[in-house]
Amino acid sequence: MSKSKFLKGFGTVVIVLALVRCIFPSIASQRGEDGNDDLAASKEMVNDEPADTLAETNADKPAETKLSLGRDDQKTKVQNRHPIMGVYSYSEAFPDSNDVQLETAKRLGVKEVGDRLEAEERKGELVYMAASPYYHVDRLKSSIPYLIPKAAILLNDMGRHFFDSLYVKGIPLHKLVVTSVLRSQDDLRKLKTVNVNVSENSCHLYGTTFDVAYNRYKTVSDPDGPPRREVSNDTLKWVLSEVLRDLRKQERCFVKYEVKQGCFHITVR
Repeated sequence: MSKSKFLKGFGTVVIVLALVRCIFPSIASQRGEDGNDDLAASKEMVNDEPADTLAETNADKPAETKLSLGRDDQKTKVQNRHPIMGVYSYSEAFPDSNDVQLETAKRLGVKEVGDRLEAEERKGELVYMAASPYYHVDRLKSSIPYLIPKAAILLNDMGRHFFDSLYVKGIPLHKLVVTSVLRSQDDLRKLKTVNVNVSENSCHLYGTTFDVAYNRYKTVSDPDGPPRREVSNDTLKWVLSEVLRDLRKQERCFVKYEVKQGCFHITVR
């Protein structure tokens, strides 16, 4: 074939293809879409790589890219935070009256304690409970910081679970505030001088019971660091109610929601 015939044939083919593309433009767009599908499939393959492989790949990326990946990780952590649910009704979720708790307190607890000195001497039955990192013991005016071992373990677990719940929900750590613990006969006599209606059948007499405030909390902060983000007492109360609900469902305690006293009245089971 001569050169002139070849050029004429080639030119004719180009013109025909151009006319086909003009008449049937979908042919060109279909090819582009197929290319996009291939790109999407390749992205899916990258996303399906094991975490170790991705980590090794990212190790060779520039610092700017690593920073971007770090931000994405932070967004993922925020999205994965556990939601705050609370309970539908405090009174319905925690209905265990003093009479219900008293029966268990008498069965599991110690004989009534005369005063603090006697409590300290009964180390085989009672333990000092005011040295835990998971809760704060308020200034006790009408009780002393002693519980039976089982109740002390419950309180410590409660504070630890509260920490865990705050952490997974992205809330700054706060300690529970314990407002009342073991009540001695001496404490009972003092209370009667200011309130003649004080009951002598209190669960607090047996070392099985303690009160935890729901309207006050102790912020955990670094004295040399920046101030912590403020959290409302209502938010912390919702988280605490979830912890108490779970412990109650596990049959580890009885819980009474005390409206006037601003606390949860809790007895170990």
